[in-house]
Amino acid sequence: MRVVLVALPGSGKTTIMNYIREKLPDVKIVNFGDIMFELAKKKFGIQHRDEMRKRIPVEEYRRLQEEAAEYIASMPGDVIVDTHASIKIGGGYYPGLPDRVAAKLKPDAIVLIEYDPQEIIKRRAGDPTRARDVESEEEVEMHQMANRYYAFAAASAAESVVHIINFRGRPQKRPFEHTEIAGEYVIKLILGARGQTRQTSPS
Repeated sequence: MRVVLVALPGSGKTTIMNYIREKLPDVKIVNFGDIMFELAKKKFGIQHRDEMRKRIPVEEYRRLQEEAAEYIASMPGDVIVDTHASIKIGGGYYPGLPDRVAAKLKPDAIVLIEYDPQEIIKRRAGDPTRARDVESEEEVEMHQMANRYYAFAAASAAESVVHIINFRGRPQKRPFEHTEIAGEYVIKLILGARGQTRQTSPS
């Protein structure tokens, strides 16, 4: 099974994927941008991800996206793809999974995780390792809505299912509760495709 996992930056997506990896070590977790970067290094001699959009012509960049999608689609076993449904550029939104890319990636499911905007802002402020633009709650929510629209568009092109895990109005009762809920949801999707059931649930 191929699952695309989508959430805004600062949503704790990496923590969720680490949780899934711990519970299902045989699942492959790949970052779409990392695959593109590795291909770009071989084809164009790119040394840093920041160089990709600057040095690679637009048409070649688009072809690189498609090659990354084809590579991931060819991977055997269960795969979780870390990518973006939409990318904020110059005050607008650019599709992270254009139709041509989604159709080649062929995900079985796109899982979209959404939070209260103030929760995302709080998490971003608490992460000293990343320098992100400060956004208002309205801007964060608008980006989450853009993600939702683009996720449905990608699902239409790929003929896949969209799952939405909505944590709005659901504050955590304990640390990492949202991580476990989202992680268990994805795990159940994968085990369901294998014809298995989850034997345990998070405490």
